Amino acid sequence: MFKGNTQDSLIRARHERTFFHRLGKTFTTFFREFSNIDERYIEPQHFNYTVMLQNTNTYEEYTLYGKEGQRISFAPDPSWRLGPYLGWRWVFLGYTLDLKHINTKDNHSSKKEFNLSLYSSLLGVDLFWRQTGNDYHIQRMNLGDHINTDALRKVSFDGFKSSIKGLNLYYIFNHRRFSYPAAYSQSTRQKKSAGSWMVGLGYTQHQLEVDWDKLSAIVDERLNQKAKQQLEAKIDSSLMFSKVKYSDYSATVGYGYNWVFAKNWLFNASLSVGLAYNHSKSGDPEKDKFDLKNFNFKNFNFDGVGRFGVVWNNDRWYAGASTVIHSYNYHKDHFSTNNSFGSLNIYVGVNFGKKREYKNVK
Repeated sequence: MFKGNTQDSLIRARHERTFFHRLGKTFTTFFREFSNIDERYIEPQHFNYTVMLQNTNTYEEYTLYGKEGQRISFAPDPSWRLGPYLGWRWVFLGYTLDLKHINTKDNHSSKKEFNLSLYSSLLGVDLFWRQTGNDYHIQRMNLGDHINTDALRKVSFDGFKSSIKGLNLYYIFNHRRFSYPAAYSQSTRQKKSAGSWMVGLGYTQHQLEVDWDKLSAIVDERLNQKAKQQLEAKIDSSLMFSKVKYSDYSATVGYGYNWVFAKNWLFNASLSVGLAYNHSKSGDPEKDKFDLKNFNFKNFNFDGVGRFGVVWNNDRWYAGASTVIHSYNYHKDHFSTNNSFGSLNIYVGVNFGKKREYKNVK
């Protein structure tokens, strides 16, 4: 009399086992792809551990464009960091000391930043957070064709505040033959030249604020009073926003190429371009909710990420340099901004602690 219920239970249990079995098999296949490489093109890592000394140099620039053609660029003092790193398989930890601001008597506050790039054969991730200090200066300024602004170059300006935080995720199609880790994390070695297309998604939050009264006072002092311009130097009022705060959603496509130009030598160049949608924020949670009624094609912009690296790697010892450059754009009817920042890493390191399968490999 319980035969029907028993059969239903068995069928349901069989379906559940089949579903979870397929799900588990899918995840297993996916994770195996991380180590699924063509060893004619890529040599796997032979060691469990690595120790490295790295010098990191960072650069950043904000450029504001006015409706009438005026242009103002701000940049902080470049930072110069040095420190050790220790790696175990995929885990890589270290600390770099900002040698440029090591003097505690310096009244310039060092900016706060966090940059992390994770490279695997299949996927890549960029995590970053940057917040300005008070060490900005006027990089360049254009107030009109007949106004000489040379007196403003490199003038310190502590009325500029900005922050950016974000995440980039990308997928590498030809991951069996093209190795990002070979160029940027030295966890594999590229043996033959190869390239790959890649696609990705990105999300960033930006905030920008300028003390226009303080900047106008500097312009008046340096150009109108000391330089005595024939035409009065004045900042276009269309540039004088109070605060800019927006989110950037992007879909990217790019191409990277690893060129093995000599034994144990590799040069990488890659460029990704993203179509981004900017969603402005006012500080009001109700107004800041994304609504299709507020969708505007004018809010689309282009972003970009470039990566370049050169490395020498003989499996045990390695040395090289790499740079990653980000560029973000924001446009409104009366002004626009561009934020570009990047880092240059110069490093030397050694691998040790051979994996079991490579104990007898010289």
